[in-house]
Amino acid sequence: MKKFAIKNIKMVLIGAALVGFTSACEVTDLVPANLIPDSEAFSTAPRIESAVLGVYESAQRGFYSDVVQRGYPFGAANVEQGDLRGEDMYNDQAFYEITYNNSYSPNSANNAGMWISLYRMINRLNIILENLDIAVTNGVLTTEKANAYKGEMLFLRALAHHELLIHFARPFSDNPSSMGIPYRTFGIDDVTKVPDAEAVGRTTVGEDYAQLIKDLDAAEGFLPEGNASRANKGAAIALKSRVKLHMKDWPGVLAEYAKVSSKYAVTASPVTPFRGSASSDNIFSFINSATSNPGTNGALPAMYGNPNLGARGLVKISPIIWRADFWNTEDTRRTLLTTRSALGIFTNKYIDATTFSDPNPILRFSEVVLNAAEANARLGGANTAAAVALLNSVRSRALPTSVPAYTVSDLGENVLTAILNERRIEFLAEGRRWPDIHRLSGEGLMAGIPSKATSRSITSIDFYTTSKTIPMDHSLAYTSNLFVWPIPLAELQNNNTAPIEQNPGY
Repeated sequence: MKKFAIKNIKMVLIGAALVGFTSACEVTDLVPANLIPDSEAFSTAPRIESAVLGVYESAQRGFYSDVVQRGYPFGAANVEQGDLRGEDMYNDQAFYEITYNNSYSPNSANNAGMWISLYRMINRLNIILENLDIAVTNGVLTTEKANAYKGEMLFLRALAHHELLIHFARPFSDNPSSMGIPYRTFGIDDVTKVPDAEAVGRTTVGEDYAQLIKDLDAAEGFLPEGNASRANKGAAIALKSRVKLHMKDWPGVLAEYAKVSSKYAVTASPVTPFRGSASSDNIFSFINSATSNPGTNGALPAMYGNPNLGARGLVKISPIIWRADFWNTEDTRRTLLTTRSALGIFTNKYIDATTFSDPNPILRFSEVVLNAAEANARLGGANTAAAVALLNSVRSRALPTSVPAYTVSDLGENVLTAILNERRIEFLAEGRRWPDIHRLSGEGLMAGIPSKATSRSITSIDFYTTSKTIPMDHSLAYTSNLFVWPIPLAELQNNNTAPIEQNPGY
């Protein structure tokens, strides 16, 4: 193994691979975390498994201001950024206020933390991808096992790059020729490779989406069926469904749905997917435990939970959606998945505020179903009935039989609106609101970020249970430069070879 000082910021952002860092993942023969790995890290099957688990841990626990355990890129920070850029979850304190009120800058820690942690994760998995065939040649892994690892890493690479695209680039639905993000397909495990990495510039959004599909098609071919705790064939298909929705590839969305429609099912109770990772609705989650989790400031039950139940309670449900006409008052998601305090209403999707063991759900079958419902609605005509049937499969299981299911004639021209509203309800407190705002604003169906309840103004349950006026603020037009995050300033200043272009307006 070799160790060296990292002088260039690009190495700080993406080069500190730490492939063997899996101290909480119950594996043995670990490579020291302060060493950049070389071929020794791939000399035994247990070490390769350790490296692979290290990528999952880098996603689960991430990086923020030189420390881990703050919920970047796929802990609570991922969900909070996705929710608080929208209007349906409410920022109750200063913790995520710059996200909530759109006051971030190239120096803001939140968006910089997301950029850094995602590219570090990408670098780790790319190093593994480059060494798997060598491990097969050396007799360390079977071809079957190496291919399964390839599938996992390609899936995670696509997941990470898509997260970067929805935060740092304009949507595909607007202009595929607009600036994308650097799509990194090789690893840096030596300082001599830094210039090559720096030379990877911003491709177009369209090129990035094409690479996403390429990675996911390959992942689907490599991956076996499996459970939700590791990347699996169903996860690659489900992520393609999401990506193709952003691309407005409606037939493609339906094709991906058809592949998994008989393998998963929407659960009879809407609470089931949040009480462990094993349910017919769970396709892929990042798993947490008492000994391996993102810590108090990075765990969903701590940040989103009711303070009366031991949580920090920094984020709660907004009275905007709670009082929305489209959310039926008899919907069981109002009771099974929420709790109340004198301060307001909190999600109950994440409940372990002591050891933070709740998984972070990334892909659920309910999303694939509503993706297919939307695709059918967009195609229209004979597909409309299928759209409404899929919508009802998610909505009606949360309603008493006394509330009739939707019909095509009832909804008329509002089928798409009903589907989009159902997404807001079903994925509340799961970070899915911003991706929808991003893509829908790009195609002109939304004007940008809608008005929100003014930060730190919703101080009592009265805002939910009475007609008390909700103070409103923080809307943001799609035309504003703030609609997409800035590239972190440190990234721009320290790329000596080929500085990438900043987003306009920063």
